[in-house]
Amino acid sequence: MNSPQLTRVVTRRLLAAAAGVVFLLVTAAMNAQVQTQTAVEQGAASKEVTVERGEVVLVNGNDLVVKMEDGSMRHIANVPESARVTVDGQQLGIHDLKPGMKLQRTITTTTTPKTITTVQSVTGKVWHVSPPNVVILTLEDGTNQQFKIPKGQKFTVDGQQTDAFGLKKGMMVSATKVVEVPQTVIDQQRRVTGSMPPPPPAPPADVPILVAEAAPVAAPAAEPAPESLPKTGSLLPLIGLMGLLAVGTSLGIRLFRQA
Repeated sequence: MNSPQLTRVVTRRLLAAAAGVVFLLVTAAMNAQVQTQTAVEQGAASKEVTVERGEVVLVNGNDLVVKMEDGSMRHIANVPESARVTVDGQQLGIHDLKPGMKLQRTITTTTTPKTITTVQSVTGKVWHVSPPNVVILTLEDGTNQQFKIPKGQKFTVDGQQTDAFGLKKGMMVSATKVVEVPQTVIDQQRRVTGSMPPPPPAPPADVPILVAEAAPVAAPAAEPAPESLPKTGSLLPLIGLMGLLAVGTSLGIRLFRQA
């Protein structure tokens, strides 16, 4: 690089650095001359609580499927590892959830209205004015600063209110700009609790089978044989009968021989 080119490069860099210094000086002067006050007015906060209940159907990696109270199925993908569920006083992660567990998510939404009021005030001598848009003031430190005039802006001159069309070069003026910005701050807190699935039903206990057994039937007792003949009984009739039979037999044999 030859000397003239080098000189031009150095000159451009010096000018750029000088411009930066001037900008910083102007900014510092502006911040020193323009007084800014900010106030925040907070309104009454309102709370809304929403409760959602469901039952774990499937846990696959970091994906969760929950059956909601209305019967709909909700697929929650990519549950973060940091997510926690309070179950019986313990903090459980996504990989600790089991099918059948009951989950409840409570969402508390707090809405707070706020109004941020910013008041900017400046005092200086009118150096140039182009109503109704721009005015250049000479500030207390002797620097000139350009201001964009907001619509409806009023200036105080010798205790009297006037607009941009009433400003003249050399006038000492003061102006105050008030900006109110309403905001709504919404804060949500989420808490997930759960309960373990009910234990499986116990297997049925062994019930003994009752077998009915027929009671033994006692055989009728045999009547005992009489030990002796009744006292009224006697052998004499039998002997007499046998005698008659013998006599009859003998008479029959004799008649058979005589024939």
